[in-house]
Amino acid sequence: MKKLIQTLLFVTLCSFLYGQNKKVPLVELKDINGKTFNTSDIDTNGLTIISFWATWCGPCKRELNTMHDLYLDWRENKNVTFIAVSIDDQKTVRSVPMYVNAKGWEYLVLLDTNGDFKRLMGVNNIPHTFLIDQKGDIVYSHNNYTYGDEIIFDEMIKKLTKK
Repeated sequence: MKKLIQTLLFVTLCSFLYGQNKKVPLVELKDINGKTFNTSDIDTNGLTIISFWATWCGPCKRELNTMHDLYLDWRENKNVTFIAVSIDDQKTVRSVPMYVNAKGWEYLVLLDTNGDFKRLMGVNNIPHTFLIDQKGDIVYSHNNYTYGDEIIFDEMIKKLTKK
């Protein structure tokens, strides 16, 4: 029981500290078309959602498919950018463009095959999704996915954009 309480306190503290003006680290990644993207190019005129996922992760795909419907509205009415970062390795990365194209996602999809960005962002489990405000600060981080989690993002986006 003592160990459980210590673990919960540690997780709570880490969650609190993580949201304290942490910035997105600068990393160069490739998109699914082979074009280089530097995380310093993330648009800070609006909000940004970054979601780490993989083609072999069922909860990741459910989250991204569910959030896609909301994203179309967020992009148009709230100036939100969505970036899906695949952590598929060299063996599975070839299936990423096929999956993305089949689903019709309108996200920017980046490839983090070496896991550099994942490590710098402190991602241990996927899906792991971050909300970045207009100042470039990470204001919310969510790990795993359960149906309805997208509502939390919707409410936070409404609060941060006040629209």
